[in-house]
Amino acid sequence: MKALILNSGLGHRMGVLTSEHPKCMTELSPSQTVLSRQLSLLCDAGIKDVIMTTGYYEDVLREYCLSLDLPLRITFVRNPIYDKTNYIYSIYCAREYLRDDDIILMHGDLVFENSVFDEVMRFGGSCMTVSSTQSLPQKDFKAVVKDGKITKVGVEFFEDGAVAAQPLYRMVRSDWMVWLEGIVEYCERGEVKCYAENALNEVSDLCSVRPLDVGGMLCSEIDTPQDYSVVKATLQEIESRIVYMCFSTDIIHSGHISIIRKAQRLGKLIIGVLSDEATASFKHYPMVPFEQRCSLFENISGVYKVVRQDTLSYKDNIRSLHPYYVVHGDDWREGFQRPVREEVCSVLSEYGGHLVEFPYTKDDALDQLEDLYRSRLSMPDFRRARLSKLLAMKGLVTAIEAHSGITGLIAEKTTVLQDGKTYQFDAMWLSSLCDSTAKGKPDIELVDLSSRLRTVDDIMDVTTKPIIFDGDTGGLPEHFTYTVRTLERLGVSMVIIEDKVGLKKNSLFGTSVPQTQDDIEHFCEKIRAGKRARKSRDFMICARIESLILEKGQEDAIRRARAYVEAGADAIMIHSRKKEPDEIFSFVEEFRLQDKATPIAVVPTSFNTVTEDEFKRRGVNIVIYANQLTRSGFPAMQEAAKTILRNHRAAEADAMCMPIKDIITLIPEE
Repeated sequence: MKALILNSGLGHRMGVLTSEHPKCMTELSPSQTVLSRQLSLLCDAGIKDVIMTTGYYEDVLREYCLSLDLPLRITFVRNPIYDKTNYIYSIYCAREYLRDDDIILMHGDLVFENSVFDEVMRFGGSCMTVSSTQSLPQKDFKAVVKDGKITKVGVEFFEDGAVAAQPLYRMVRSDWMVWLEGIVEYCERGEVKCYAENALNEVSDLCSVRPLDVGGMLCSEIDTPQDYSVVKATLQEIESRIVYMCFSTDIIHSGHISIIRKAQRLGKLIIGVLSDEATASFKHYPMVPFEQRCSLFENISGVYKVVRQDTLSYKDNIRSLHPYYVVHGDDWREGFQRPVREEVCSVLSEYGGHLVEFPYTKDDALDQLEDLYRSRLSMPDFRRARLSKLLAMKGLVTAIEAHSGITGLIAEKTTVLQDGKTYQFDAMWLSSLCDSTAKGKPDIELVDLSSRLRTVDDIMDVTTKPIIFDGDTGGLPEHFTYTVRTLERLGVSMVIIEDKVGLKKNSLFGTSVPQTQDDIEHFCEKIRAGKRARKSRDFMICARIESLILEKGQEDAIRRARAYVEAGADAIMIHSRKKEPDEIFSFVEEFRLQDKATPIAVVPTSFNTVTEDEFKRRGVNIVIYANQLTRSGFPAMQEAAKTILRNHRAAEADAMCMPIKDIITLIPEE
């Protein structure tokens, strides 16, 4: 695509403003002229070739264009009789440079806001800018529109279907060649003092030039000092408009810079940066802390201000900042963020703000960068540290059980948008019960550590979130040290061991089966052995207290909790099999009287009516949903099998089944 800028006019009506240079060099600000603005927009759009017709003050114009030092190939074409002809003849003089490409055509005295030019560039076909909201001008162009096409352009048309128009065109080559040949015919028969649009009117039925309605946006020629004053004031107002974007990224790549540059052209750009907590809820734990992410954007030239956005919802920041534009890629029109977009549109409509969406361009190189970033997140040192960081940042983290690669992906990718916030699980719980059940084995520590570590490896291979490992009793202290080193090396964030001895029985059996609680000092020694074995402070050892399960009372549970923390436990899990949470709440309350810092974990399998907010309010830090994927998956599979047996075919079972395509998209290719 090439640009054709017509700069051969005299501009006498501008008076002293054009006494020493062409009209296109009229200043709009101390650093910008009409022409420099046009050329900068062409550069930003990726247009490299510019054909510029000249006449009045040609040498001044050439030197000025060179001084701008823009990455453009400018071909100057002089109209030797510029003072005796109209711009139709200037185009005729340049005809040999204009036959091989699509054309952006504009007059050199035309000033338009960036949004107008963006719409011209995005238009799918040939177009001319018009405005249905402006009254018909007396002396300027009008376009007559019929059946969605422009049939006539000129200053004389005041008929039905006429709208105000400006000489900013996008012409696809086929349409342009029809018009250009018409221009050639006009000039070669001596009609050189008319508008080029006269030739277009004669061939409009042979090409398809459609109106691009820019409404009240700035798109105006400067013909007089009065025009100049109005346009300059309007442009200053436009460039002072607040533009808002929000980012959650840890890294800034070329795609981000591209959309930032587009947004900057719309006004004063304010960038919102999602807080660490919001980012962790929306995507993953940020590798770069909030303050440093802010600094990344603050150091991009042209960014007016950087602010904090605490939720995925834009609502609060929009109402606070009142941006004229909110800018986003168009990839949020469908999928998970669609409700966020709808809320943005609703809030903007409250005061007349506008949403600008730029096309999302898929780039393999950026995808590779994202894959590399994700790979780094899954590396042991990065993954292991994230649980303790999440606890410090959020106060409460949630984990759901995973017992295979596919359940790990469900835990990793399941996200819900609610009340302007995103919710997802922070971590995964590798339960010995669920791991044993998936293998068809009883939950009595029959599945050995090597087998369980293979499950860890399967899950880690396809996920990035922290892992909490169910270490059962931990075995002998000598064995537990080996377990700690192995889990830590793999990148597991926490191991939870329970204070029982002997053949393991699931805690929910309570006292209905023989279960023996470990001696406090012996269990403390196991904790100390594990702490001595670990190499990093990031790896956490959590002591699970079975006193309430075994009906030994709160006093015993509190005594053990304090002893275990003193022995070095990084967290405490308190468990109960009662349906009411009273004894859990009572334990937490008493424990917090003396210990405000040690994280407390709960597994609300039986007391499942308590919300996460209430747990957090009472002092709980980790909520583990210990077996819901296993318990929900097996009945569904069993019912599907029965349905096939009952009907002797699979058709009736299809309604119970997730489409294979959806499963495939859940599984990463690499």
